[in-house]
Amino acid sequence: MRLFSMYRWVRERHMIGIRGRNFLEAPWAGGVVLLGCVIVAMLLANLPGTSLYYRHLLETDLSLMVHSPDGLIDWVFPRGMTVEKLINDGLMVIFFFAVGLEIKREIVCGQLSSARQAILPVLAAAGGMLAPAIIFLFFNHGTIAANGWGIPTATDIAFAIGILSMLGDRVPVSLKIFLTALAIADDLGAILVIALFYGGQVQISCLLAAWVIMLAVYFMKEMGEKRMFFYLVPAVVIWGLFYYSGVHSAISGVAMAMLIPMTPRYSKEYFAHKMRHLKELMLAARTSGDDFPNEHHRFYMRRMRLLAADSVGMSYRLEHSLAPYVTFLVMPIFALANAGVEITSPEYLNIFHYSSEIGSIGMGIFFGLVVGKPLGIFLASWGAVKSGLAELPEGATWRMLFAVGCLGGIGFTMSLFVDSLAFTDPDLVDRGKIAILMGSLAAAVVGCLLILIFSGKNRRTRQGGR
Repeated sequence: MRLFSMYRWVRERHMIGIRGRNFLEAPWAGGVVLLGCVIVAMLLANLPGTSLYYRHLLETDLSLMVHSPDGLIDWVFPRGMTVEKLINDGLMVIFFFAVGLEIKREIVCGQLSSARQAILPVLAAAGGMLAPAIIFLFFNHGTIAANGWGIPTATDIAFAIGILSMLGDRVPVSLKIFLTALAIADDLGAILVIALFYGGQVQISCLLAAWVIMLAVYFMKEMGEKRMFFYLVPAVVIWGLFYYSGVHSAISGVAMAMLIPMTPRYSKEYFAHKMRHLKELMLAARTSGDDFPNEHHRFYMRRMRLLAADSVGMSYRLEHSLAPYVTFLVMPIFALANAGVEITSPEYLNIFHYSSEIGSIGMGIFFGLVVGKPLGIFLASWGAVKSGLAELPEGATWRMLFAVGCLGGIGFTMSLFVDSLAFTDPDLVDRGKIAILMGSLAAAVVGCLLILIFSGKNRRTRQGGR
């Protein structure tokens, strides 16, 4: 009986481990974790016993201060660093680095690698950024909130792709590829918007120093250097220079991602030859009965693992290694730090409030995400196809493309990030966060409903034609 109970306990632990791995590998898992962190952040910011500690933690100073003998501060590094700033200016660099690696892969050998493949998602992404910006400025032109026009222009790829995955075969594969490529092009556009419009006062000396180091890294890459250490150390220095330059430090992550080599250290021929040699040595190693793998076997297996790793480009290895950390650590921490809005007045939830002084951040962001995004994506795609520049994705219909475009209105991560850069007034920042959460939720609901409706009509049409 005891053995049976132990067996059942071990089996249950094993099944939990399998389900845990299946969850982490699911495309929608990142979106679920993010949504959970949003709920936790809102609770922490509004519960009486936690709101004060939540805000105090985010505002905790992390700068290193060196005092002179007379009591004056001589040196502070990093300047103005708090927990919240460390997350937004430090931890999010890893997110942007991973985004940069993904953009580079798609441009070199993915959906954006040829003009014919790239034209439709790139134009759709451009339309999906322009229309929300126009809608936001319609509500906020001439007010102190006008600088937030970039907030509704972004698409959160984790949520959008996660929802598409949960909808299964209701969406054609070609449209899933289209939305993925669109979101990547949209990320590139958002990075350019942040770099050009949401930086501070530029310190030319720091920026020039960063460019000199990046130029040195580029020549090092061209000379064939493939060791990771020689890229990651300069990346940290470049981040510090960008932090003090006035250009947002997150851009340094994208810049360095573009310099990471994609070609492997070893060629296919060398890999095959060396692997055969190691295999022969491993098989010839001494054995004593059924003791595989013994110490000798493990030695050659480690050599094989290192050989295999160096036969894959550094860019691919880093992208694969960082993906789970970005999805389940970086982005959830960002959500916990940025999605918590203390609702001190019911007016915060009234996103349709308008005043002549601050306009309506709520309506600008909400309608920018829910209306502007799908409308811009649809009209740009329609214009590209009708003009002959591009073709409608195989198996797709215009109404299904519009429904998928609605999912592009899920701004969340990038929108929250731009919101924190666009405004200095905490009241405006919080109003923007509420509108982003409500707009992203509405875009997700509308997109899902339209996909379910249109996919049902398509199936009935196919069945009726048989």
